[in-house]
Amino acid sequence: MHILISNDDGHSSVGLKAAVDALVSIADVTVVAPESNCSGSSNSITLNRPLSVHFASDNYMIINGTPTDCVHLALTGLLDNLPDLVISGINNGANLGNDVLYSGTVGAAREAYMFGIPSIAVSLVEKGWGNLESAAMILRDIVINCIKNPFQESFLWNINIPNISLNHVNGIKSTRIGKRYPSQLSTKHKTPRNETVYWIGPVGEVSDNSDGTDFNAISNNFVSITPLGIDLTIIDNLGKINKWIGSI
Repeated sequence: MHILISNDDGHSSVGLKAAVDALVSIADVTVVAPESNCSGSSNSITLNRPLSVHFASDNYMIINGTPTDCVHLALTGLLDNLPDLVISGINNGANLGNDVLYSGTVGAAREAYMFGIPSIAVSLVEKGWGNLESAAMILRDIVINCIKNPFQESFLWNINIPNISLNHVNGIKSTRIGKRYPSQLSTKHKTPRNETVYWIGPVGEVSDNSDGTDFNAISNNFVSITPLGIDLTIIDNLGKINKWIGSI
């Protein structure tokens, strides 16, 4: 199996290295990653300038662009042979609920999925790498199962792993996306030159962690696997909109 690995924390991330180290013995691994941290970049793609590729001593291909740029270039020009699977991560922090709309980790995986390639976004919940080795082992087990028992169709999975030791993980659950409240307020600051600047506020607190959600699985020490898609249409609203259009 040929696996392409990317991320949104940048090529120097220890989470990326952990994913590579966990998978290199079971698959042919290619790494194409951004040169800097691109957290929150979603599916942003660079169209206003050319992109450059640098080859690092560890054979990583480093792109001066977004996670989506990395996967897009890999699939449309950099690689002689397309991958069988794309892994994005291991991310430093959760991608739960509404996070999937902002996440560069999910964005990279979603780009591969739009090309018809099975893809996995994987995140270690909570900042810090205290249980990164456990997360890498779980990722390895999941990928081994993908090899032994191939899924019957292309997929986009968002996987979150609780930041606990392996022996405290209760198992793996398939989940749906939970919800957060809107983000907290932005904060205003003054620079040394007395210029006003703003920092985006922290993510909102959890508003839906009911049974079956990714939040609920994580809070109960389960790994969550949420199948995602591309179509954001609310089918149930089409009839309502048609009725509304008729009143124009």
